[in-house]
Amino acid sequence: MSSDSFTTSLEATIDQLKTDRVYKRLNHIASPQAARVQMEGRGEVLILSSNNYLGLCAEPEVVRAGIDGLERFGAGTGSVRFICGTFSVHRELEETIAAFVGTDASLSYVSAWNANEGLTGTVAEEGDVVLSDALNHASIIDSMRLAKAITKCTTGVFRHSDMDDLRAKLDANRGARRKFIWTDGIFSMEGSIAKLPEILQIARDYDAIVVMDDSHATGVLGETGRGTAEHFGVMGEVDIITSTLGKALGGAAGGFVAGPAVLCDFLTQRSRPQLFSNALPPTVAASAMAAVRFIEQHPDRVRTLRENSRYFRDSIVEAGFSPLPGETPIVPIIVGETSAAIQMSDLLLDEGIFVTGFGFPVVPQGQARVRCQLSAAHSRGDIDQAVEAFKRVGRKIGILR
Repeated sequence: MSSDSFTTSLEATIDQLKTDRVYKRLNHIASPQAARVQMEGRGEVLILSSNNYLGLCAEPEVVRAGIDGLERFGAGTGSVRFICGTFSVHRELEETIAAFVGTDASLSYVSAWNANEGLTGTVAEEGDVVLSDALNHASIIDSMRLAKAITKCTTGVFRHSDMDDLRAKLDANRGARRKFIWTDGIFSMEGSIAKLPEILQIARDYDAIVVMDDSHATGVLGETGRGTAEHFGVMGEVDIITSTLGKALGGAAGGFVAGPAVLCDFLTQRSRPQLFSNALPPTVAASAMAAVRFIEQHPDRVRTLRENSRYFRDSIVEAGFSPLPGETPIVPIIVGETSAAIQMSDLLLDEGIFVTGFGFPVVPQGQARVRCQLSAAHSRGDIDQAVEAFKRVGRKIGILR
């Protein structure tokens, strides 16, 4: 294929995305991530679609820690971990994370995607089976595809939160050398929480290893924000936890794997993203560590998030909308067809509210939605303003009467 035909092919695909109204346009923000931001061409916009769950992206203590880390350690590591890219701040961060999520050790990565990819592709081997919830994050799915291609392990999918189907898949793989159960803690498109106590019991029954991606739950669930395990009172019982530093923990970047010390040591030796990619920038490690310590010192921020989520959910139901049931800060409002979700998102932005619409094939046909995400940084006034905008737009497009 010539370079001209290659670009022509790409242009045709882009044109089709636009025709199908699934083309993603970038909105440029010219201020720190917060409840309200300055958006180029829009002015001040109320954000209802961010992972900044605790409002720590612009928290002065977190920002200052990043600046101090930058000044002390420089802009980057200039090396991978095992050569000369491990700084003292990496050790401090990993010790802080392990204590926070209740494991023996943790290992940082430049992203949670890298963490998931680096974990599954390293620990799963031929003769093992890896089972995934059907609604797990794309990083988990791709990590399993990679592991299957590299190691020839067996992979499978069980219906979302269907424990009978999980048992059936485990029964069908009783001869596997090792069994891994992969689940999200909070499922990002649904806002639902994994049935972790049941999964742990099934794992005990089948001698399986539980791996949980807690990216949308770290800093969010549990009385003190320690995640899904704390929410259910099972801290220390999950075999392996992965998560991100890029959502509730300040939103910069980075991810981690947390579990037994021997696992983290093994990943240091064998995990390809560790061996062949520069370490997490020290400034990011420093700000993330400050974010964890801030949460430990200010559990009220987690309570505010919970209260805001409940208030918004109750208000949007009272307004006449139908969000999926749940108790997390992710509140998907079902509007039916994809065109309605896209139109609602566009009209809300005209009202000064930024929220994203999702339709088929990202979600099932007829289940298109706008996904709202609450933050502890939102005031009651912010939430009331958003609900009023939803009501006006809902009436305009015929969802509300």
